[in-house]
Amino acid sequence: MTDYLLAIDQGTTSSRAIIFDGDLQIVSVAQQEFTQYFPQSGWVEHDPEEIFLTSLESCRKAIDKAGLKASDIVAAGITNQRETTIVWDKKTGKPIYHAIVWQDRRTSPICDSLRSEKVEEMITKKTGLLLDAYFSATKIQWMLNHVEGAREKAEKGELLFGTVDTYLLWRLTGGKVHATDATNASRTMLYNISEQCWDEDLLKLFTIPVSLLPEVKDCAADFGCIDKQWLGSQIQVTGVAGDQQAALIGQACFVPGMVKSTYGTGCFVVLNTGENLVRSNNRLLSTIGYRLGGKVTYALEGSIFVAGAAVQWMRDAMGLIERADETGKLARQADISQDVYLVPAFTGLGAPHWDSEARGAIFGITRATGPAELSRAALESVCYQTRDLLDAMRKDWSVSEKTVLRVDGGMVASDYTMQFLADILDAPVDRPKILETTALGAAYLAGLYKGIFSAPESFGGGWQKDTQFTPSLEEEVRQRKYKGWQDAVRRTLS
Repeated sequence: MTDYLLAIDQGTTSSRAIIFDGDLQIVSVAQQEFTQYFPQSGWVEHDPEEIFLTSLESCRKAIDKAGLKASDIVAAGITNQRETTIVWDKKTGKPIYHAIVWQDRRTSPICDSLRSEKVEEMITKKTGLLLDAYFSATKIQWMLNHVEGAREKAEKGELLFGTVDTYLLWRLTGGKVHATDATNASRTMLYNISEQCWDEDLLKLFTIPVSLLPEVKDCAADFGCIDKQWLGSQIQVTGVAGDQQAALIGQACFVPGMVKSTYGTGCFVVLNTGENLVRSNNRLLSTIGYRLGGKVTYALEGSIFVAGAAVQWMRDAMGLIERADETGKLARQADISQDVYLVPAFTGLGAPHWDSEARGAIFGITRATGPAELSRAALESVCYQTRDLLDAMRKDWSVSEKTVLRVDGGMVASDYTMQFLADILDAPVDRPKILETTALGAAYLAGLYKGIFSAPESFGGGWQKDTQFTPSLEEEVRQRKYKGWQDAVRRTLS
């Protein structure tokens, strides 16, 4: 009999479910988009109920498409958009407010106030993170302070907090399990990544009662069972990891020095630093790559807020394209004599700038600039930002100039984008055969705990490359284009 695994991949714009077989080959995929709410400038919200229902429906459809029953599934893994914050009533299960998404900037003033109190160094030392609205702590604080009655209920132990994985677990297990894994915990700005525990000093600083917080487990662990009311039979959940850490695992980056970059709504470059907790001097994040058998592997991460979201903006807000995959064709048709730069700071700039007040801008427009040139600028902006991150990583860690970058996510299907990425990095870019590496990582974790798969080193040996893109751009052109990008960013910074 085949050991089927269910991976729930809950992302920023859609919920997906993928069935893998015992050889980690994809059997079926189901996906549902859900509503994005923008109630004010810089605010981004999701409906937690819609997150749950689209995830559940995707699971049902994936199982049906595979011709299986829930009883055929050996285990499930969950991977999720990180930092997105949900607080709900312990008794009723009803969220007290919409989910505040990782992109949301409403708590920047809280961060500014804390920064003036000279506490950022302490926060960074404990969490590896910078003091920024990106993370969960200030989002929880905002809810407790702005939702009527929330602070009082929290103090009484009547509310629960979770990142999306925790909320899904709680709902799927019928309220039996309130837990998360070490990778998601490490993104809350409340978790001490050296001591591996919720930090009392940080809870006091952000005025968050410890009763809100979930239990923190390894990435491969017993997270309870999906209640049979949802899919027809119980399914044990045995793997959980935040989406970027799940992609690090799915890309088999288990050796210190290996790097992966995921291109979804945002872009996230993660470098495995092994047992070494590397403190960045270049405004990168020190974080937990994964925790298996109680052993922590650390990572350096650079986060870009807008990658695929730039293409969505061109489609949905500007109406320049009808489908996202049109951009590659248009980019090839662009006038090469025009150097048009899009700095997609729609919700501020992430690493290595961390400027929450920056906003998007386009430079180099002429009367001849049209959809083709803007498409090229949108795709190339992702590649320029990746180079910004890798240059910063090389200053913190001995990353070779020719280190191969393993890529995944929706945007990597674009040959144009991946070739320009190799060109601007002057380094090889490897696209894997299985592009769903985030879900693959979740499925591997689930199977690892169940004993279906062996140690990570063995899994790494089975990683398969689809295409390698090698640099072909002349050095003079590469440097000229990148200097143009750097100038555009300087003009955008607040």
